[in-house]
This record gives sequence, structure tokens and C-alpha cells, in this order.
Amino acid sequence: MSLQTHLNQLARKHEALEREIQEAIHRPSANDLHIAELKRRKLLLKDEINRLQAGNDTLH
Repeated sequence: MSLQTHLNQLARKHEALEREIQEAIHRPSANDLHIAELKRRKLLLKDEINRLQAGNDTLH
């Protein structure tokens, strides 16, 4: 798998988590722990995307 393909997959997962977070926030029975876990996973994905992009920039 190419780096760009991997980055695209991570970006799609990041966007999906954002949608899931927004849906969870607007539910009357929102579970704060679940929302916090989703946000943590989203942040980990963002960190990985940034790390891979930074590593790719140093290769060029």
C-alpha cells in the first residue's frame, strides 16, 4: 500500500469518527465516556496522519 493510500484511509477514518462524535453529542442519552473515547481515537488518528506527513516531507 502506498503512503498516500494509507493517508487517505486514515483521513476517511478521521472524518467518520468526527461524524460519529457529532451524532453522539446530539443524542439525548449521550455517554460522556463514549464521546471521550471517540475523541481520543480521533486525536490518535490525527497524530498518525501528521507523523506520516512529516516523515514524507523529510524524504523529498
